[in-house]
Amino acid sequence: MKHTIVHFEIPADDVKRAQGFYTELFGWQFSNPPGYDDYWAVDLGEDPSHGIAMMKRQNPGHGPTSYIGVESVADSLAKVEQLGGNVLMPKSPVPGMGWFAQCQDTEGNVFALWEDDTSAA
Repeated sequence: MKHTIVHFEIPADDVKRAQGFYTELFGWQFSNPPGYDDYWAVDLGEDPSHGIAMMKRQNPGHGPTSYIGVESVADSLAKVEQLGGNVLMPKSPVPGMGWFAQCQDTEGNVFALWEDDTSAA
């Protein structure tokens, strides 16, 4: 498996303003995936778990998050810790789509892991 970015989240202080910016700049259209009222996916005509999304900024340090596709979130989390990184959020389901976890590398950068699994609950 190639470990590429499969999803990217953009936090925003003013979601409507940010959506307007990206709509004017790139023509992106935003919609809420079913069950996610405070999360907006960019309509790329694909699976909303793969692509670009926007959410309300959670705290002042909340920056963009890249999701890297992996075969197994659990195995990758073990390797993150073995290599000196930190697990910030453990393996968690996105029902019907897959599993994710958030990590921090040895330089303090935050990233997330993504495992496709339509049976995730």
